[in-house]
Amino acid sequence: MKQKIRTRVSGTATTPRLSVFRSNKFIYAQMIDDTKGVTIASASDVKTKAGSKKTERADMVGVAIAKIALEKGIKTAVFDRNGFRYTGRVKVVADAARKAGLKF
Repeated sequence: MKQKIRTRVSGTATTPRLSVFRSNKFIYAQMIDDTKGVTIASASDVKTKAGSKKTERADMVGVAIAKIALEKGIKTAVFDRNGFRYTGRVKVVADAARKAGLKF
């Protein structure tokens, strides 16, 4: 499934790919330029407080990645759910990034 998604989704320098990875404990987000093979920005909830809920931490990651991208002049992105279903924490990251000003 992941390979099928990656054949359709590709990022450039002006519209990078927003890739989300979800593990059992943490969630990670990266802005990737696929033409150069470079990670432009990244955010995760590894260093946040363990007492908060996973969805709250996913919301913080979405806001953080959007803030970093907007500081670098990136306003649009292509969303890559990385083989995960578009529900739960993956959707929370996407919605938070949209609310913070990132368009995709």
